[in-house]
Amino acid sequence: MADDEEVALYDEAGEVVGSAPRSVMRARNLRHAASSIVVRDPSGRVYLHRRTTTKDVYPGLLDLAAGGVVLAGEDPALGAVREVEEELGVSGVRLEPLGVADYADDHTRYRAFRFVVTWDGPIRWQPEEVSWGEWVTVEELVRRLDEADASFVPDSVAVWSQVVRSWRPGPVA
Repeated sequence: MADDEEVALYDEAGEVVGSAPRSVMRARNLRHAASSIVVRDPSGRVYLHRRTTTKDVYPGLLDLAAGGVVLAGEDPALGAVREVEEELGVSGVRLEPLGVADYADDHTRYRAFRFVVTWDGPIRWQPEEVSWGEWVTVEELVRRLDEADASFVPDSVAVWSQVVRSWRPGPVA
C-alpha cells in the first residue's frame, strides 16, 4: 500500500466526485468507497483476522472482511480483487458481488462494495495489514460478535452482520 495513494471520493448518491490523497481523505474524513470481501472456505467457515496495530483506522481489531479504499480511477470490483490478494493471498477465484452498504462514524465515511469469495487454498497474510487469523464457523462468528462486539472493526460489523447472520443454518423465517 502506498502511504499517500490517490483515493476516489464519492458523494451520498454513490457517484465518484473527485479524488484526494489518502492522508487528506483520512484527516478530513471525506466520503470515499472501499471494497469489503468476506472469505469463506468450501464448508462455509469465515476467515477472521486481526488487523495490525499500524493500520490507519481501527488498528488491532478483529475483522471478518478483507478490503480497502477504492483508488482514483479504479473499478470497485477490481479493487476488491487487488485487496483480497494483497491482504490474504486469495487469487484466481471469482468474487461474488453482494451489493453496497453505506457506513459512517467519526473515523471514516464510505460506500462499501461487498463481495464474498470461496477459497480452499492457503491464506498468506500481508504483514503490514494482518497479524493473526483463523477459520471460524458462522455460528462461532455470530457468537463472538454478540459477546465481544467492541473487539471487532465496527464498519465490517455494520455492513456484514445481517448477511452473516443469514448464513446460519436452520429454518428460514
